[in-house]
Amino acid sequence: MVSKKGKIILALSLLPQYFITKVAKNYPEFIETNYSLGIFPVLSKLLNTAFKWIPFSVGDLLYVALIVYMIRWTVMNCKRLKTDLKGWGLDILAFVSFLYFMFHLCWGFNYYRVPLHTTLNLNPKYTTAQLILVTNDLVIKTNALHLELTQDSLLKTTLPYAFSELTEISQAGYLQLEKVYPSFKHDGENSKKSIFSTPLTYMGFSGYVNPLTLEAHINAVMPANSMPTTIAHEQAHQLGYAAENEANFIGFLASIHNNNRYFNYAGYKFALRYCLIELSKRDSEVYDSTLCNINPGILEDYREAFEFWSAYNTPMEALIKQFYSHFLKANNQAKGIESYSYVVALLVDYLED
Repeated sequence: MVSKKGKIILALSLLPQYFITKVAKNYPEFIETNYSLGIFPVLSKLLNTAFKWIPFSVGDLLYVALIVYMIRWTVMNCKRLKTDLKGWGLDILAFVSFLYFMFHLCWGFNYYRVPLHTTLNLNPKYTTAQLILVTNDLVIKTNALHLELTQDSLLKTTLPYAFSELTEISQAGYLQLEKVYPSFKHDGENSKKSIFSTPLTYMGFSGYVNPLTLEAHINAVMPANSMPTTIAHEQAHQLGYAAENEANFIGFLASIHNNNRYFNYAGYKFALRYCLIELSKRDSEVYDSTLCNINPGILEDYREAFEFWSAYNTPMEALIKQFYSHFLKANNQAKGIESYSYVVALLVDYLED
């Protein structure tokens, strides 16, 4: 039990914590040096060592415990709204302040680090001509990999791996990527199936990282063909790259540097999808002609994923994603959930060279 004095200190610390995070976004070099490359790697190694050996998700169980605790506390303390409103409010503020502190200490300050395009010297701006060139190149590479795996351009791909094998293969990809980009060194495999996979599906999410345990949680219900890049994406978050567009790009890099051809295909298919979406917005005629050059089997892979997510599309998904978009905007991602698509800028500059 926390004393009343302790609760007051915690509650009062919420406001300065908030201002610290607002100031932090103006000093990305300081955050990069002292937190992302200083404090965070130490915490990451400790958390990874503590939880990676446990076969189930500790983070998900913490969420369950938190939800149960909050419901129980609300039921037991609802009468205090009339008899002890100040004490009730103090408990709430102290609890929120503690969670806010732990979130930023364990992972959240990574939202304010130096942008990846700066550290990798990539140009975040590109022309439609550049996009078309890169998209055509992606079509050629993705077609070749698809044909190599299926031996038939009409067939969709089928992953011959169990979930545990996919996480091991993805980790091997990061070991290869580290040889090219030492800053992407990954401490070890810590990806697990989420016990919330079905709710995640209805909310439209394929995975997430628990900021308190740094376990990567993968939606085990979604099509297996989507898992390689999802696992690689969440592993990028574990490295401390909080921005969604950056995690997408690093996940792509880890996939194409992998020695496994299924992961290579997943990486290029992933990049091609994002480029096609952007191309459809910029030049619909070129987009239509480009689709004609893609192996029908690849389009079947895309269709399988689209039909799966469409089947779980509910009004709740739109609300959850709107909430998450506001969350991202509050954490230094001005485009909100649209920042996922900003990966195209990184892909174009990287692949054009």
